[in-house]
Amino acid sequence: MPLCRIATPADTDAVVSVFTSAFFHDPVWGPAFPDEARRAEQAAVMWRVYAGSAVRYPWTLVTEGVEAAAVWIPPGGTELTVAEAADLEGTLAAATDPGTARAIMEVGERFEAVHPAEPFFYLTILGTHADHRGKGLGMGLLAEGLRRVDELGAPAYLESTNPANLKRYEGAGFAKRDEIALAGGQVVTTMWRPAR
Repeated sequence: MPLCRIATPADTDAVVSVFTSAFFHDPVWGPAFPDEARRAEQAAVMWRVYAGSAVRYPWTLVTEGVEAAAVWIPPGGTELTVAEAADLEGTLAAATDPGTARAIMEVGERFEAVHPAEPFFYLTILGTHADHRGKGLGMGLLAEGLRRVDELGAPAYLESTNPANLKRYEGAGFAKRDEIALAGGQVVTTMWRPAR
């Protein structure tokens, strides 16, 4: 188990770097920013909004040197504040263009539309910086997050944007719930882990 801790606002830049690297070639979040030459710069704008907002809850876990990060939203919580959510499309449009921003927003809207009705802990982002892959850091953070969720007797939920990760999540006790077909042809798998 890697050493991990709760992220603070001072970790935001490092968390943004992790997510920008981890999702650069992701089947969903890579093509969401189609200009590959500017993808890292543009995607970092989105990841900054989400990472910056997430640290308001004591559920964003990072490895000691922030080589990996996991964002959990607690039951009743939201990924973004009302103001952040209202500004997101404009922020993305300024970083990319209005069409790209709208397409990204539609992905989020599709995710939101199939969320379970009952309260759950939401693993909204889990990533390891490309320089540190293969060391078990992401799975260690997942295990630690689930340990904390289990202490509270709560279920957990996630959307897997990369089919390569399904077996990993199944190994942690998640089961496939739904599939979301996106406009670009990608299929996102939603996964549920009952309370323990």
